[in-house]
Amino acid sequence: MRFFLLLVACSVLCAAPQSPASTAPEDPDVLRARLNIERLRVLVESGAAPRVQLEQAEDALGDAQDLAILKRTVYGQDLTEEQANEMVAAAQRRLQRRQKQLAHVRGLIDSGLTAKNDLPPLEAQVDYAQKQYDLAVSRAKLTHDLVEMARAEQYHPPVGQGERGGHAPVRYDGAGVFTPAQFAQISAAFEHQFSKPLPVSAMGETAVHRALGFDHRGRVDVAVNPDQPEGVWLRHYLEAQRIPYFAFWQAEPGKATGAHIHIGPESTRLTAAAD
Repeated sequence: MRFFLLLVACSVLCAAPQSPASTAPEDPDVLRARLNIERLRVLVESGAAPRVQLEQAEDALGDAQDLAILKRTVYGQDLTEEQANEMVAAAQRRLQRRQKQLAHVRGLIDSGLTAKNDLPPLEAQVDYAQKQYDLAVSRAKLTHDLVEMARAEQYHPPVGQGERGGHAPVRYDGAGVFTPAQFAQISAAFEHQFSKPLPVSAMGETAVHRALGFDHRGRVDVAVNPDQPEGVWLRHYLEAQRIPYFAFWQAEPGKATGAHIHIGPESTRLTAAAD
């Protein structure tokens, strides 16, 4: 029997789907969960193990897969909108599993079938899963905001200072050039003026901009309202240095999720650059 199970394990390793676009190995916890399922499936079919163990193993596989997603996303640096949605869904599933397990154990305690000291560890797991879910939601919101900011670069406001009536976006072309040295000067001047770092929301190329087909290299998005003291100061500074920028005052469907200033020239299309 052991030899047969070893053959099954080897077959799972060999048959595991490999993505030609990725050379990253499968997460070890996911692989162990897969092997455990195959081992239990053999035992269940032979009548040596109850089917409930197989169901629990399948649940554990789903949990391991969701944890692998969170490892790549919650603590990652650069996400696309699709990855952000996947991250939230994975965190929600893990939270629901913990809540379901906690409810099950509470039912057993009420029935006198298990001790109350089994409860605190499960409550701690639910609390941790809730915090992880909240963090995932927060990160996803930032990603979605960045997506809308990136889409705003498709908008072409009038050249020059323009009119701000109705909070229409403004485009200032300046000298048409924005360099890393200028960004360093802007950051230092902003921190000196306001005693806090420049609130950068997107620095250069990001996964979001790549996914939307934009070349955002050499551009910086700053999360400030153009009419607030920080935004007014920044616009005046950029104009004094003749540094190009786009300013957005409010959320606009398909344009901007919130007020921000895009420093640098207009982002170009990656497809256009490839042509």
